[in-house]
Amino acid sequence: MTSVPAASASASASAAPIAIRLTPSVTVAPYDHPDARRLTQALRAEQLGLYGFADDPSTTPGADFDPPVGLFLIAHVGEEAVGCGGVRLLDEHTAEIKRMYVSGEARGHKIGRYLLEHLERHAAGRAATQIVLETGRRNTAALALYQRAGYLPCPSYVAGRDPRVNRAMTKPLGSSSP
Repeated sequence: MTSVPAASASASASAAPIAIRLTPSVTVAPYDHPDARRLTQALRAEQLGLYGFADDPSTTPGADFDPPVGLFLIAHVGEEAVGCGGVRLLDEHTAEIKRMYVSGEARGHKIGRYLLEHLERHAAGRAATQIVLETGRRNTAALALYQRAGYLPCPSYVAGRDPRVNRAMTKPLGSSSP
């Protein structure tokens, strides 16, 4: 795994009380890495609990996240893997965020935002001009994160999705991106 600089980690962590201060580091990892598998299966279990069904993360080809066109990141606090997320190109101008997840005990410390910013920068560096993602309407924490990060609702880009369950969102990339 390759480390990604943690430039903003200490700034966001310093706002937390000393007893729960988290300083994340982010590493690039293959999608089939054991930590990636554990975290994406935890995401799936959470989705099953919310909706009664969920996409199986093993059906997403790992090559979709292979650099340089894709990227999969794992966030760590100390030695513990606490979050993950990936980005892949759908076409030459559109990137997609996939498998964003932060474990329950690590939530509320801006780790999801930290991962999202790294993924957005990677997509912008690959000439993507827009980024899309999909989350569930009951996943209020994810919806709030994406809205704060500038994502807006858009029509579904995945065939067969139920708009009563799924929320597609998009954001332009460019000079105003992180």
